[in-house]
Amino acid sequence: MTLHDTELERGAPDSGLPESRRRWALVLLAGALALDTSGVAVINAALPSIGDEYDIDSSTLQWTMTVYSIAFAGFLLFGGRIADVLGPRKIFAVGVALFAAASLGAVLAPTVGVLIAARAVQGIGAALSGPASLALLSQIFPEGPQRNRALAVYAATGGSSFSAGLVAGGTLTDFLGWRSVFAVSVLAGVLILAAVRALLPAGRRQPRPLDIPGAILVTLGIGLVVYGVSEGSEVGWGSAQVLISLVLAVIGLAGFVVWEKGRTEPLLPMSIFRSRPVRAASLTGAVFYTGAGGLLFFSPLYAQGVLGYSAFESALAVLPVGVVVIISSQIAGRLMSPAAYKPLMAASLLLIGGGVALWAGTPEDGSYWVHMLPGIVVMSTGQGLGFGAMTAATLEGLPLHQHGVAGAVNVTAQQIGNSVGLAILVAVSAGVSGGATHPADQLAGFHAAYWVAGAVGLLGGLTVLLTRFPKVDTAPSAAGNGSSVARRSGTGPSPCSRADELR
Repeated sequence: MTLHDTELERGAPDSGLPESRRRWALVLLAGALALDTSGVAVINAALPSIGDEYDIDSSTLQWTMTVYSIAFAGFLLFGGRIADVLGPRKIFAVGVALFAAASLGAVLAPTVGVLIAARAVQGIGAALSGPASLALLSQIFPEGPQRNRALAVYAATGGSSFSAGLVAGGTLTDFLGWRSVFAVSVLAGVLILAAVRALLPAGRRQPRPLDIPGAILVTLGIGLVVYGVSEGSEVGWGSAQVLISLVLAVIGLAGFVVWEKGRTEPLLPMSIFRSRPVRAASLTGAVFYTGAGGLLFFSPLYAQGVLGYSAFESALAVLPVGVVVIISSQIAGRLMSPAAYKPLMAASLLLIGGGVALWAGTPEDGSYWVHMLPGIVVMSTGQGLGFGAMTAATLEGLPLHQHGVAGAVNVTAQQIGNSVGLAILVAVSAGVSGGATHPADQLAGFHAAYWVAGAVGLLGGLTVLLTRFPKVDTAPSAAGNGSSVARRSGTGPSPCSRADELR
């Protein structure tokens, strides 16, 4: 095995890009991540205006949000695979282009059906660009301090863009109308696309089959899971449509596993899950978004329904999330190394669970400074500590040609936490409140959901902490940057020319 092969297997080659180009490439990738992550948040404040314009009921209106989550989660693994096979830059550009085109369709949507279709295409675009951006980041920044700093910035963007999206969506809707929310996405997408070729390396292409049958099975399976749990909290868990969708989801996912075992070039190499860091990172992603997503979902219900905040004021209430995430993610970036992934992920989940549990004491006449802000700060600190660590742990020990699909696995876990976990919290809240419609009467249900989310965070954090990670034998990087890389045995991907990587 040559030195070049070894570097590629470690996933830590020096890309050879100038430092200034690396920085701007990171800005570009972080901007695309912000578009993907805020895809749900920005429309949240616009829902009442959309409902009024199209004169639709709440169940139809909910589909403008649900369909995005279904498409995003369902196509992630295929997005990761196609990025590894056809090259991450090409798929990144296709994903951003789809997102921007769908946003334009939403701006011009004459009916709610067109808007829902546009949202589905947005989700597919995000599922393509998300894994590709992570694969590009791992190729641009060599493993070690440079990648850790880049992941800290990436983490800050991912963790803060949801709350920023809430504020931006509310502000744009109030002053310019709900269509302006999507117009901004069109502009951002065009700007990102204009800079792709100048800033991003083409990356390596792996000429191997795409495994279309596997992609169909896993996309339908995950999509039906998200649909089933989303509808379960709306129409009841015993309804025929929910039960049928969940049964079909189990059949689809079981069929996917059976199909993949017989493939020499599977869509999802099951060997990825032999890695304890990957399993721990997937657990972290699911629990992370169950807790953080749950608090951000219930916070406007409490702020507006119980405390009497306006929609804009309730959005401002969670603005500190972005600030705290940026600060804590920079701290995590300085601490991050393969040995620090586990404690950072465990601390993240414990803090998220603790922050959400603090909201279990919110009274009917609560104070923002006393009852809301402390929990927000604690939870946001956990978000900043964990996002970069779970992203880095997902790639730990894997060759570059699997970074796209590995990143997709982690983001899929996050989306499952954000949908399945949130649906469970909503069901707990509704069960305890006993069908009460007045927000103040629903407070006991909110508290029960907070306790459940807190317990999930505690159990998740302890599970990660007790997971035995493999010992990492470090050696100075051949890139000469003084960083350390893990020595791992195995056959690296086929060598390729540096010119082809950077073209």
